[in-house]
Amino acid sequence: MKKVLALTAALALLGLSIAAQAITIETVAIGNAGNAADTRVMNDGTTGQGSVAYNYNIGKYEVTAGQYTAFLNAVGATDTYGLYNTNMSRTTDGSGITRSGSSGSFDYTVDAAFVNRPVNYVSYWDSCRFANWLGNGQKTGAQDNTTTERGAYTLGGYNGSFGQTIQRNAGATWAVTSEDEWYKAAYYKGGGINAGYWLYPTKSDTAPGNNMADPSGNNANYHTGSGSYPIDSGKYTTVGGEFQNSASAYGTFDQGGNVWEWNEAIPYISGSYAYRGLRGGPFFGLDYSLQSSHREYGYPNNEIDYMGVGFRVSEVPGGFVPEPSSIIALLGGLVGLLGMRRRRG
Repeated sequence: MKKVLALTAALALLGLSIAAQAITIETVAIGNAGNAADTRVMNDGTTGQGSVAYNYNIGKYEVTAGQYTAFLNAVGATDTYGLYNTNMSRTTDGSGITRSGSSGSFDYTVDAAFVNRPVNYVSYWDSCRFANWLGNGQKTGAQDNTTTERGAYTLGGYNGSFGQTIQRNAGATWAVTSEDEWYKAAYYKGGGINAGYWLYPTKSDTAPGNNMADPSGNNANYHTGSGSYPIDSGKYTTVGGEFQNSASAYGTFDQGGNVWEWNEAIPYISGSYAYRGLRGGPFFGLDYSLQSSHREYGYPNNEIDYMGVGFRVSEVPGGFVPEPSSIIALLGGLVGLLGMRRRRG
């Protein structure tokens, strides 16, 4: 178990719910501010990913089920905006998080085996509310402007499929990663502003394996098309950092495989729908979904019911100052695979 969640893991092992208590997000520092963008052409025809003008920190791991359970117990007694999906209780492709009680006094418990696995079945807005909660000092109480509805994002109860105008606010400290923040942490080689990019987030241009017993590096939790599946005793996700020698150049884990991760980008707009970005590939995906050249997207209110979707957060000490180019949406492209499935009713 990771040190960052040692206390919560102990509570879970005792069969207790993770109470509304402060959590720690372990981050790594991403330097080389002003690095050159990648020239690689993406699957949707775009290019120019990965340039970030500022230094920042990013979650070393995906947000875990243990951390999300603490969030639910802090603000989800009534669960006004649907932060909990009943599929989270599943101990195969879910998060091992169960809910008990009735509205107004809901309580949440996480299975010990899932404390340090990534949370799954979260929407983009769930992710934004988690980031707001972090930035607001992890307060306990109703989902309102002091806990989840204002901060990095001004949500005001919004849970729809458009939301194009909801962008990261200036001065935000914690946020869902921007696509460039995510991309740089995953693929940039570091060591200077013109260092170049890897194809995979395991410091490699060669497709990773998925062997949990291989200590040599370049492994990830995804479907190689052969061999046993899932790879971890019936659980579709693996513990964060399971592949100890398969980190990115900056030291992040599982930016390839495990679960898709939401990011702030709006890669595609169709009618009244503004899709949000997804990166990294899921536990069921093939190697192309882990590649730097693969962008994906889905309805932001979608709590995907047939694949793994979680998120990672970034931290900008002193507050984020937006760049005009960071919020330009691509008005075209192919319909995303994830956009075909709507949120639960």
